[in-house]
Amino acid sequence: MLLHDTALIYGRYVRQSLRSRFALLFGLLTPLLYLLFFGPLLTGLPLGGEGSSWQMLVPGLLLQLGLFGALFAGFTVIIENGQGVVERMRVTPVSRLALLLGRVLRDASVFVLQAVLLVLAALVMGLRAPLAGILIGFAFVALLTLALASLSYALGMTVRTPQEFGPLINAVSMPSMLLSGLMLPMTLAPAWLDVLSHFVPFRYLVDAVRDAYTGHYTSAHMLYGVLVAVGFAAAAVTVGTRVFRTAGA
Repeated sequence: MLLHDTALIYGRYVRQSLRSRFALLFGLLTPLLYLLFFGPLLTGLPLGGEGSSWQMLVPGLLLQLGLFGALFAGFTVIIENGQGVVERMRVTPVSRLALLLGRVLRDASVFVLQAVLLVLAALVMGLRAPLAGILIGFAFVALLTLALASLSYALGMTVRTPQEFGPLINAVSMPSMLLSGLMLPMTLAPAWLDVLSHFVPFRYLVDAVRDAYTGHYTSAHMLYGVLVAVGFAAAAVTVGTRVFRTAGA
């Protein structure tokens, strides 16, 4: 029943996404602009890693898709709450876990598709990375999306207006981007900033994907990245499901 219910909810939101193709492409715009206008500035610069500048930048842009896109996913559930859609779903026999999983799996599908398009553009511009590393990067995007979208929907279920939601998300997203090393490796930062960045879980994912793009699949960075990504996703889905079950009850 869980698989059946999840498929129903997933199909509903996939159809919504397909009716808004412009939004799918517009979500890719910001990382694509970084790729086009910021990437060439890094060419040939010593960035403290074994790979090329593209192998440093593209993994960060992939995770930026998940970070910013998934964190703002909760806006939709605020609108649905106001229209009574969520409440009508919750009075049906559909599993509460399915109500969340259907949504976050749709989000993961969308952002992985955008990640594929971004990598194709990066390959045209000069990125060279092993296929296994690229596929690992997509897996990390999916896990990050599952985690952050779950938390975003949970927050969207507990606040009443977008005016409350937006500042809370901005307060999380900007420090996370700056301290996780999305744009440049944190090894280039002063020692105190590098130490501080280790308290941001996204840093471990960025380091893991950069190692994957240089062909290092058994490094400590990869191990830490997998553990953090899987643990974070599991905890976030648990929190999100609990909120869907109890909010407004």
